[in-house]
Amino acid sequence: MMSNLFRLTAFPKTPYGGNKAGVYLNADNLSDEEMQKIASHVGFSETAFVMKSDKSDFKVRFFTPKNEVPLCGHATIATYNLLRDLKEIKTGYYTQETKAGILKLDVMKHAIYMEQPKPIFSETIPEKEFYSVFARYEPADNLKPQIVSTGLREIFLPVKNREVLDSLKPLQTKILALSQKYDVIGVHAFCLDDEVDVYGRNFAPAVGINEESATGTSNGALGCYLYEHVTKKSIYVLRQGYSMEKPSEIITRLQIKDDVITSVWVGGSANILEMDRY
Repeated sequence: MMSNLFRLTAFPKTPYGGNKAGVYLNADNLSDEEMQKIASHVGFSETAFVMKSDKSDFKVRFFTPKNEVPLCGHATIATYNLLRDLKEIKTGYYTQETKAGILKLDVMKHAIYMEQPKPIFSETIPEKEFYSVFARYEPADNLKPQIVSTGLREIFLPVKNREVLDSLKPLQTKILALSQKYDVIGVHAFCLDDEVDVYGRNFAPAVGINEESATGTSNGALGCYLYEHVTKKSIYVLRQGYSMEKPSEIITRLQIKDDVITSVWVGGSANILEMDRY
Protein backbone atom coordinates (compact mmCIF):
# COMPACT_ATOMS: atom_id res chain seq x y z
CA MET A 1 0.00 0.00 0.00
CA MET A 2 1.54 3.32 -1.07
CA SER A 3 1.75 6.18 1.37
CA ASN A 4 -0.59 8.71 -0.16
CA LEU A 5 -2.98 11.40 0.87
CA PHE A 6 -6.45 11.15 -0.64
CA ARG A 7 -9.31 13.61 -0.67
CA LEU A 8 -12.83 12.18 -0.54
CA THR A 9 -16.39 13.25 0.09
CA ALA A 10 -18.47 11.17 2.51
CA PHE A 11 -22.25 10.78 2.69
CA PRO A 12 -23.01 12.54 -0.63
CA LYS A 13 -26.70 12.68 -1.52
CA THR A 14 -25.85 14.36 -4.83
CA PRO A 15 -22.60 14.50 -6.86
CA TYR A 16 -21.75 17.86 -5.28
CA GLY A 17 -22.91 16.92 -1.79
CA GLY A 18 -21.36 15.24 1.23
CA ASN A 19 -18.60 16.20 3.61
CA LYS A 20 -15.00 16.26 2.47
CA ALA A 21 -12.33 14.37 4.39
CA GLY A 22 -8.64 13.69 3.96
CA VAL A 23 -7.33 10.14 4.36
CA TYR A 24 -3.60 9.48 4.76
CA LEU A 25 -2.61 5.82 4.36
CA ASN A 26 0.45 4.28 6.03
CA ALA A 27 0.83 7.07 8.56
CA ASP A 28 2.82 5.00 11.10
CA ASN A 29 6.02 7.05 10.80
CA LEU A 30 4.37 10.46 11.08
CA SER A 31 4.77 12.50 14.26
CA ASP A 32 1.83 14.28 15.89
CA GLU A 33 3.20 17.56 14.57
CA GLU A 34 3.42 16.19 11.02
CA MET A 35 -0.14 14.87 11.15
CA GLN A 36 -1.38 18.22 12.39
CA LYS A 37 0.51 19.99 9.63
CA ILE A 38 -0.98 17.68 6.98
CA ALA A 39 -4.51 18.16 8.36
CA SER A 40 -4.01 21.92 8.21
CA HIS A 41 -2.71 21.59 4.64
CA VAL A 42 -5.77 19.58 3.59
CA GLY A 43 -8.03 22.12 5.27
CA PHE A 44 -11.07 19.86 5.55
CA SER A 45 -12.95 19.51 8.81
CA GLU A 46 -11.10 16.23 9.53
CA THR A 47 -8.28 14.15 8.10
CA ALA A 48 -7.87 10.48 9.06
CA PHE A 49 -4.46 8.87 9.49
CA VAL A 50 -4.41 5.10 9.01
CA MET A 51 -1.81 3.00 10.85
CA LYS A 52 -1.05 -0.56 11.88
CA SER A 53 -2.46 -1.79 15.18
CA ASP A 54 -1.66 -4.68 17.48
CA LYS A 55 -5.19 -4.44 18.93
CA SER A 56 -7.36 -4.34 15.80
CA ASP A 57 -7.22 -4.42 12.00
CA PHE A 58 -6.25 -0.75 11.78
CA LYS A 59 -5.50 2.20 14.02
CA VAL A 60 -6.97 5.50 12.91
CA ARG A 61 -6.34 8.99 14.33
CA PHE A 62 -8.32 12.07 13.38
CA PHE A 63 -7.14 15.67 13.13
CA THR A 64 -9.06 18.85 12.38
CA PRO A 65 -7.05 21.79 11.00
CA LYS A 66 -6.79 22.89 14.63
CA ASN A 67 -6.34 19.81 16.83
CA GLU A 68 -6.83 16.06 17.27
CA VAL A 69 -10.28 14.62 18.06
CA PRO A 70 -11.03 11.13 19.42
CA LEU A 71 -13.35 10.06 16.61
CA CYS A 72 -14.78 11.27 13.32
CA GLY A 73 -17.63 9.49 11.62
CA HIS A 74 -17.48 10.90 8.10
CA ALA A 75 -13.68 10.49 7.91
CA THR A 76 -14.05 6.87 9.04
CA ILE A 77 -16.64 6.23 6.34
CA ALA A 78 -14.28 7.83 3.81
CA THR A 79 -11.34 5.73 5.05
CA TYR A 80 -12.99 2.34 4.65
CA ASN A 81 -14.71 3.19 1.38
CA LEU A 82 -11.22 4.11 0.13
CA LEU A 83 -9.57 0.93 1.44
CA ARG A 84 -12.31 -1.18 -0.18
CA ASP A 85 -12.12 0.67 -3.51
CA LEU A 86 -8.31 0.27 -3.54
CA LYS A 87 -8.89 -3.45 -2.86
CA GLU A 88 -6.89 -3.29 0.37
CA ILE A 89 -9.89 -4.82 2.16
CA LYS A 90 -12.89 -6.88 1.12
CA THR A 91 -16.48 -6.78 2.29
CA GLY A 92 -17.00 -8.04 5.82
CA TYR A 93 -16.41 -6.93 9.40
CA TYR A 94 -13.26 -5.14 10.58
CA THR A 95 -12.12 -3.36 13.74
CA GLN A 96 -10.40 -0.03 14.18
CA GLU A 97 -8.52 1.32 17.17
CA THR A 98 -9.38 4.95 17.97
CA LYS A 99 -9.02 7.23 20.96
CA ALA A 100 -12.74 6.65 21.53
CA GLY A 101 -12.13 2.89 21.81
CA ILE A 102 -11.97 -0.10 19.48
CA LEU A 103 -14.92 0.03 17.11
CA LYS A 104 -16.34 -2.33 14.50
CA LEU A 105 -16.79 -1.61 10.79
CA ASP A 106 -19.27 -3.32 8.49
CA VAL A 107 -17.78 -3.03 4.99
CA MET A 108 -20.48 -3.52 2.39
CA LYS A 109 -20.35 -3.34 -1.40
CA HIS A 110 -21.69 0.21 -1.68
CA ALA A 111 -21.58 1.53 1.89
CA ILE A 112 -19.65 1.42 5.15
CA TYR A 113 -21.21 1.27 8.60
CA MET A 114 -19.21 2.27 11.67
CA GLU A 115 -20.09 1.10 15.16
CA GLN A 116 -20.06 3.82 17.79
CA PRO A 117 -19.94 3.56 21.58
CA LYS A 118 -23.29 3.01 23.30
CA PRO A 119 -25.14 6.26 23.95
CA ILE A 120 -24.67 8.25 27.12
CA PHE A 121 -27.63 10.57 27.77
CA SER A 122 -26.59 13.55 29.85
CA GLU A 123 -28.20 16.74 31.03
CA THR A 124 -30.96 18.64 29.26
CA ILE A 125 -30.17 22.28 28.49
CA PRO A 126 -32.65 25.13 29.11
CA GLU A 127 -34.05 26.51 25.87
CA LYS A 128 -33.31 30.05 27.06
CA GLU A 129 -29.59 29.32 26.55
CA PHE A 130 -30.04 29.29 22.78
CA TYR A 131 -31.86 32.55 22.10
CA SER A 132 -28.58 34.46 22.44
CA VAL A 133 -26.62 31.79 20.55
CA PHE A 134 -28.76 31.53 17.39
CA ALA A 135 -30.65 34.39 15.79
CA ARG A 136 -34.10 33.28 14.55
CA TYR A 137 -34.19 30.32 16.93
CA GLU A 138 -37.61 28.83 17.68
CA PRO A 139 -37.74 25.69 19.84
CA ALA A 140 -39.59 22.52 18.92
CA ASP A 141 -42.89 22.12 20.72
CA ASN A 142 -42.37 18.85 22.61
CA LEU A 143 -38.64 18.11 22.53
CA LYS A 144 -35.86 19.44 24.77
CA PRO A 145 -32.20 20.17 24.02
CA GLN A 146 -30.02 17.45 25.50
CA ILE A 147 -26.39 16.35 25.59
CA VAL A 148 -25.89 12.89 24.10
CA SER A 149 -22.62 11.11 23.37
CA THR A 150 -21.74 8.10 21.23
CA GLY A 151 -18.06 8.99 21.51
CA LEU A 152 -18.29 12.79 21.54
CA ARG A 153 -20.43 14.91 23.88
CA GLU A 154 -22.70 17.16 21.86
CA ILE A 155 -25.83 19.25 22.39
CA PHE A 156 -28.81 18.18 20.28
CA LEU A 157 -31.07 21.15 19.68
CA PRO A 158 -34.57 20.48 18.29
CA VAL A 159 -36.09 23.42 16.41
CA LYS A 160 -39.62 24.08 15.26
CA ASN A 161 -39.44 23.21 11.55
CA ARG A 162 -37.30 23.18 8.41
CA GLU A 163 -37.81 26.87 7.77
CA VAL A 164 -36.46 27.72 11.23
CA LEU A 165 -33.55 25.31 10.79
CA ASP A 166 -32.50 26.79 7.45
CA SER A 167 -32.78 30.36 8.72
CA LEU A 168 -30.78 29.87 11.94
CA LYS A 169 -27.99 32.44 12.23
CA PRO A 170 -25.24 31.00 14.43
CA LEU A 171 -23.21 33.34 16.59
CA GLN A 172 -19.95 31.43 16.64
CA THR A 173 -18.39 33.10 19.69
CA LYS A 174 -21.55 32.34 21.68
CA ILE A 175 -21.56 28.70 20.48
CA LEU A 176 -17.92 28.42 21.55
CA ALA A 177 -18.70 29.80 25.01
CA LEU A 178 -21.69 27.47 25.37
CA SER A 179 -19.56 24.51 24.27
CA GLN A 180 -16.95 25.34 26.89
CA LYS A 181 -19.61 25.80 29.56
CA TYR A 182 -21.10 22.34 28.98
CA ASP A 183 -17.88 20.59 27.89
CA VAL A 184 -19.26 19.59 24.49
CA ILE A 185 -17.80 19.54 20.99
CA GLY A 186 -20.64 21.65 19.58
CA VAL A 187 -24.35 21.97 18.80
CA HIS A 188 -26.34 19.85 16.35
CA ALA A 189 -29.61 21.60 15.50
CA PHE A 190 -32.32 19.52 13.85
CA CYS A 191 -35.99 19.36 12.93
CA LEU A 192 -38.34 16.47 12.31
CA ASP A 193 -39.49 16.01 8.72
CA ASP A 194 -42.11 14.08 6.78
CA GLU A 195 -39.79 13.09 3.92
CA VAL A 196 -37.02 11.63 6.09
CA ASP A 197 -36.59 11.39 9.85
CA VAL A 198 -34.72 14.67 10.33
CA TYR A 199 -32.80 17.47 8.68
CA GLY A 200 -29.88 18.82 10.67
CA ARG A 201 -27.13 21.43 10.89
CA ASN A 202 -23.91 21.00 12.88
CA PHE A 203 -21.81 23.74 14.50
CA ALA A 204 -18.48 23.04 16.23
CA PRO A 205 -16.28 26.15 16.48
CA ALA A 206 -14.55 24.60 19.51
CA VAL A 207 -12.64 22.38 17.06
CA GLY A 208 -12.40 24.99 14.32
CA ILE A 209 -15.55 24.01 12.37
CA ASN A 210 -18.13 26.77 12.01
CA GLU A 211 -20.56 24.45 10.20
CA GLU A 212 -20.20 20.92 8.83
CA SER A 213 -22.21 19.36 6.02
CA ALA A 214 -22.28 15.71 7.22
CA THR A 215 -21.29 14.40 10.65
CA GLY A 216 -21.30 10.67 11.29
CA THR A 217 -20.78 10.67 15.05
CA SER A 218 -23.44 13.34 15.56
CA ASN A 219 -26.06 11.49 13.56
CA GLY A 220 -25.36 8.25 15.39
CA ALA A 221 -26.10 10.03 18.66
CA LEU A 222 -29.09 11.80 17.09
CA GLY A 223 -30.57 8.44 16.12
CA CYS A 224 -30.34 7.46 19.79
CA TYR A 225 -32.06 10.72 20.81
CA LEU A 226 -34.85 10.00 18.31
CA TYR A 227 -35.29 6.48 19.68
CA GLU A 228 -35.60 7.78 23.24
CA HIS A 229 -37.81 10.79 22.58
CA VAL A 230 -39.58 10.56 19.20
CA THR A 231 -40.25 7.15 17.67
CA LYS A 232 -38.75 3.76 18.39
CA LYS A 233 -37.22 2.39 15.19
CA SER A 234 -34.08 0.52 14.28
CA ILE A 235 -33.15 2.60 11.21
CA TYR A 236 -33.15 6.40 10.82
CA VAL A 237 -32.49 8.44 7.68
CA LEU A 238 -30.88 11.78 8.45
CA ARG A 239 -30.03 14.61 6.08
CA GLN A 240 -27.60 17.45 6.56
CA GLY A 241 -25.72 20.08 4.55
CA TYR A 242 -28.71 21.36 2.60
CA SER A 243 -28.34 24.91 3.93
CA MET A 244 -24.70 24.76 2.74
CA GLU A 245 -25.70 23.44 -0.72
CA LYS A 246 -23.87 20.19 0.07
CA PRO A 247 -26.74 17.68 0.33
CA SER A 248 -25.79 14.72 2.49
CA GLU A 249 -27.57 11.63 3.76
CA ILE A 250 -26.55 9.47 6.71
CA ILE A 251 -28.15 6.23 7.90
CA THR A 252 -28.18 5.27 11.58
CA ARG A 253 -28.88 1.65 12.54
CA LEU A 254 -29.67 0.70 16.12
CA GLN A 255 -29.70 -2.72 17.71
CA ILE A 256 -32.23 -2.96 20.52
CA LYS A 257 -32.76 -5.46 23.31
CA ASP A 258 -35.52 -5.07 25.91
CA ASP A 259 -36.06 -1.45 24.79
CA VAL A 260 -32.38 -0.63 25.45
CA ILE A 261 -29.96 0.47 22.72
CA THR A 262 -27.22 -2.14 22.68
CA SER A 263 -25.38 -1.08 19.52
CA VAL A 264 -25.16 2.04 17.34
CA TRP A 265 -24.05 2.00 13.69
CA VAL A 266 -23.80 4.97 11.34
CA GLY A 267 -23.13 4.59 7.66
CA GLY A 268 -23.14 5.70 4.08
CA SER A 269 -21.02 5.94 0.96
CA ALA A 270 -17.98 8.02 -0.04
CA ASN A 271 -16.41 9.07 -3.33
CA ILE A 272 -12.73 9.68 -4.12
CA LEU A 273 -12.13 13.23 -5.32
CA GLU A 274 -8.37 13.19 -5.91
CA MET A 275 -5.02 11.93 -4.67
CA ASP A 276 -2.63 14.46 -3.11
CA ARG A 277 1.04 13.39 -3.04
CA TYR A 278 1.83 15.55 -0.05
